Order: sequence, then structure tokens, then C-alpha cells
Amino acid sequence: MARKRRLHSHPSVTRKMPVCHSIFLLLCFLQCASVYSDITDGNAEHLKREHSLIKPYQGVGTSPSSQWDFWGSTLVTSQYVRLTPDERSKQGSIWNTVPCYLKDWEMHVQFKVHGSGRKNLNGDGFALWYTKDRLHSGSVFGSSAKFHGLAIFIDTYPNDEAPDRSFPYISAMVNNGSLPYDHGKDGRFSELGGCSAEIRNKDHDTYLAIRYSKGRLTIMVDVDDKNDWKECIDFGGVRLPIGYYFGASAATGDLSDNHDIISMKMYQLMVEHTAEEDNQDWTKIEPSVSLLKSPKDNIDDPTGNFRSTPLTGWKVFLLLLCALLGIVVCAVVGAVVFQKRQERNKRFY
Repeated sequence: MARKRRLHSHPSVTRKMPVCHSIFLLLCFLQCASVYSDITDGNAEHLKREHSLIKPYQGVGTSPSSQWDFWGSTLVTSQYVRLTPDERSKQGSIWNTVPCYLKDWEMHVQFKVHGSGRKNLNGDGFALWYTKDRLHSGSVFGSSAKFHGLAIFIDTYPNDEAPDRSFPYISAMVNNGSLPYDHGKDGRFSELGGCSAEIRNKDHDTYLAIRYSKGRLTIMVDVDDKNDWKECIDFGGVRLPIGYYFGASAATGDLSDNHDIISMKMYQLMVEHTAEEDNQDWTKIEPSVSLLKSPKDNIDDPTGNFRSTPLTGWKVFLLLLCALLGIVVCAVVGAVVFQKRQERNKRFY
């Protein structure tokens, strides 16, 4: 899948410019290249086929040489991998059999969610995984509720009926196996962030991209047929180990949909790390997020409440803003009081 290019050059323009201007533009280009060096834009030379699921899905099966294995209601055709049909009470998944040892990566997923149900009568959704274990069925979109790693949930049915978000809804969660995903609350107390996205019954292709680079998790969507990524989640301080597995799973309940994976394309990001980072044993990293409490801190909290956490950047900003406003108010009140006293003292002279 060739996606959007971000760096462009026009030789007819550079030929007309003086040498100094050309040198200046070259320096700017090199600077931009360093900034965007971790952006693949779907470049074929960075495609990692051992972690990619591409038509006609020749590497899918149960043989020892297969790179993808599937379970449950999953149906593999020449055009798509259907995790669940548009039928009640179905579960299915597909998993990469090759562990990923890339420190920085980007996964592009082409998918389709469609069914005969009306706009708000469909379910339940599907999930994309980067986890320690694979092929474990469970209650969370066809996979285990307690997992080690990263999960991206594409939830098409509101279980909580809360008015503050619309569905379908995309969210992300990092877990070390101690905190279950709360399906009844749509995972709102353990999510890193999320966004609404109209993905059902589209006539055009729909895409989702997951980028993990230098501790930053970015999730983007392209569901409007505009050939452009729209940011959904951007979160720093994320720690994920290497050696985990990629997968996708889906489930239906009383309501149903077809959940189709068209492709999953994995790209290696060319990113430089410090010597300290390179010498670290990345297989022993515990999945965590530095800006949130550890999931272990919430093991006795039935809601998995992440709200009593250390101050994040925006909380610090709000506190500083309130403090500044308080200082301004005190200064104004002090000036008014001082002026009143001066006027009162003048009356005694």
C-alpha cells in the first residue's frame, strides 16, 4: 500500500536559484529528512514481509512454515481474511507466528467492517494486538482480557451508553497482564486516548496506522477516502518490549458484523538510538506507560481507575495557569487596597 509522501522537490525551481540559495535549501532538506527519518509512508524497501499479511495470503495456515495462523470463525479467502461473519456469537483471530524484534515500527492495516444491521445495531468490533501471547481466546473482541503488550480496540457498540463519545470508537491500551480490559465500560478507565471514526459500511477502503518509535505511540486513521492520515492518538512515555506477536481478533454478540482484514503491512522505521538504549535488553522491558500509574497499582481497584496519576503536561500547565491568574488577582486587589489607603491617609493631612 503506497501512502502519502511528505517530502517533495522540484528540480526546475532549484536550477533557477543562486548557489547560496541551493545550499540553504539543501541544509533545510537535510534537517527535514532528519526530522522525518522515522516516517516510512509505506516505502516498499522497509516492508517486513515476515510480519505482513498480504493478498493472496499464501503464508497463512497451520503448517510449520506458515507465518500466520488463525482460530475460531476466521475464514481466509483470496480477497480478505474474515475474522467473523455477520452472525451472532462468533469469535475469530489471526496471528503472526514470527515474533517481532524491531524496536521502531509502523503497521498499516486495511480493513472493512460491514453488515446488514442498522447504524446503531451492530457489534461488537475488532482489535489489533502486539502481545506476548498469541491465539488465546477470550472475552475482549475474541481475545484475552488480561494481556501483556499493546491493544488497539475498534469498538462499534457502546456498552456504557455514556454521552461523552460516539461510536464506532478507537482506543489504545498498554497492559502488563494485571489489569483486565473493562468491556462493560468500553475500556474508558484504562485507555491512553481515543477518537470516533465512522468506519462501517463504507464503499471505499478504510485504513489504520500504528506507529511506535522512541517511546511514542501514534495511531492514525484514513476512513474518509481523502488519501490522508488523520491523527487519532499520540502518546509519549510508552515502553514496549521486542519479541512480541502481532495479531487481529474480532467478536460478535447479540448484534453482529463482518470484520474483514484486507492487509496488515509492517514497516521498519530507521531510527537512531543512544548507546544506552542499544545496550538495554529490550526483551525484558515490561509494558508500561510512564505518565500513568502501573496497572499493578490498580489491581485492587475494580474500575482500573487511572485518574489518580502523576501530573501530566497539561495538568502542570493548568496548575501554572491557575497560579498565574491567582497572582494577577492578588496584585490587582493589593493595588486597589493600597490606593484606598493612600486616599484615606491624605484626608488626615
